[in-house]
Amino acid sequence: FDSCAKPSPPSRCRSSMGTTGSSISSAFSYLHSSSTSTKEEMEEEGYIRRAHHAGSWYTSSPTELNAQLSSFLADAELSSSSSSSSHKNGVTLEKDVVKAADSEKGGVVGVPRAIIAPHAGYSYSGPTAAHAYLALKEALQVVEEEHRIDTIVVLHPSHHVRLDKCAVSGASIIETPILNLQISSSLRTTLLSSSSSKKNVFTTMTQPIDEHEHSGEMHYPFIAKCILDSNIPSSHHPQVLPIMVGGLSTTQEEFYGTNTLLQTTLKQKNVFTIVSTDFCHWGKRFGYTPTSTTKTEQIYQYITQLDQMGMNMIEAQKPGAFAEYLREYHNTICGRHPIAVWLHAIVKRDQVNGVKGGEEKEEEEELEVEFVKYAQSSQVVSMRESSVSYASAVARRCGRK
Repeated sequence: FDSCAKPSPPSRCRSSMGTTGSSISSAFSYLHSSSTSTKEEMEEEGYIRRAHHAGSWYTSSPTELNAQLSSFLADAELSSSSSSSSHKNGVTLEKDVVKAADSEKGGVVGVPRAIIAPHAGYSYSGPTAAHAYLALKEALQVVEEEHRIDTIVVLHPSHHVRLDKCAVSGASIIETPILNLQISSSLRTTLLSSSSSKKNVFTTMTQPIDEHEHSGEMHYPFIAKCILDSNIPSSHHPQVLPIMVGGLSTTQEEFYGTNTLLQTTLKQKNVFTIVSTDFCHWGKRFGYTPTSTTKTEQIYQYITQLDQMGMNMIEAQKPGAFAEYLREYHNTICGRHPIAVWLHAIVKRDQVNGVKGGEEKEEEEELEVEFVKYAQSSQVVSMRESSVSYASAVARRCGRK
């Protein structure tokens, strides 16, 4: 489970590439026809999304899972507070991507608004993901009503079905071994209402599609753990809405990030965003084996530099540059589409409201994005080997609103 696809039989982890067979045909058919079905019925009834990958990708034991997540988070907190070294997990970076982001205590300045985190099996990516989830724990401690987190949006890719748009979860409850999460049916209704017969912007996942997609599920126990540890009254537990982002074109990525209700949602002060992705999938089993032209550079070092170029574009909040980087290097970042949509949504754009002439510009929230952890499942030194990269980032509010 080092990859974001099961290792046996080997399969390429490519967002929205899917597999062949009747199951894909039926899934594809549903995803493209569900927008014409009775949305109200789906929203009202919903299904209970079972913890489909519990017992394989992570333990199904509530006690063991809680202890494991506690250990991940404690280790991440210790590492973040004590380390200023740029040499982590045997990988030396050109800059310190493992540096812990500092927040200004006692105010909303610096409060986390979003994270990027991996979604492989916990034994591989759990320690890296924990560095991001420290930020969710911090955000949940905010008590100001205006900024208190009441909704968590999870943007995740599609690994098993072909999808050329975004699909919201049709569930009412998300089960995890340690705490069940409530779906935000109101946000789902809002997003689905933005679709029309002429332009179906959002569609709805079926239960099998939802449950078989691991890139969302691997975040749910972490979310549940952060909520439990925050000691929030159950009546104030944030609701969750997973959104599967399909294999969008760059034009579609910009559309979803700038011209839909999704952007409005992600900019709300009470909404926390989780972007699910792994980084480079290197090896013959992934069909991706670029190497450095420098003979003295090991393959894992080249992979690090390759990933860091992408991380630099994300930190700079330049979706166009990120798209150009992907076109040039074809890095196998499986959550590239969720990343791109999110980048378009958070890019600061000056807006003028009201009558022209002398009208003040609407102040937009400005974020600072910083990668706080990077790791690889193994350090590749030969063409016979393979690895998957994991990275965690935190987006913090730069100024008081």
